Amino acid sequence: MQADAARTVYVVDDDPAMRHSLGWLIGSLGVAVESFGSGEEFLRAVRADRPGCLVTDVRMPGMSGLELQDTLARAGSVLAVVVITGHGDVPMAARAFRAGAVDVIEKPFNDQLLLDRVHEALEKSRRAWEAQARKAHVRALLARLTPRERQVADLVVQGKPNKVIAAEINLSLKTVEVHRHNVMDKLEVASVSDLTRLLLEAE
Repeated sequence: MQADAARTVYVVDDDPAMRHSLGWLIGSLGVAVESFGSGEEFLRAVRADRPGCLVTDVRMPGMSGLELQDTLARAGSVLAVVVITGHGDVPMAARAFRAGAVDVIEKPFNDQLLLDRVHEALEKSRRAWEAQARKAHVRALLARLTPRERQVADLVVQGKPNKVIAAEINLSLKTVEVHRHNVMDKLEVASVSDLTRLLLEAE
């Protein structure tokens, strides 16, 4: 995915005038803005695995903003959420924050505050998406290993020399050396420290 894809803001509000106003304001950041009249419309149009920022109202017909946030969280979305509301209350805000919201902003809001939170949300989502992509890459590398190669890799990062590994898993020294070479080659690492970091990333 191109880096620009992470600089998209999705506005969900049932009020057309508010959608237009938010779109104009947020667009001043130089980011792409897509607007939706309901949570259901948003979910039909946008894949949950896309990065970016979601700016959503709380009270809407049908799915509420908090229900939309919960749905995205269950889907493993890396979208960072900014909640806006005209009826702020402590339990609602607490629920939004527990679900990972960047902020809960009451209407009428300060334009600069909203822009600051959107910028923060875009950065948060970008970092989360990059971490998720890196973890997926590591898992794909590890899937290249045979069960025996993975066993050797785990013993190598424990600091055990080839002779000890050979005795422990009842293989010849030459076979362990071949497995160790295959591990380093398949995982695209050049040192034991690199191998250790990669296996830690997979956890």
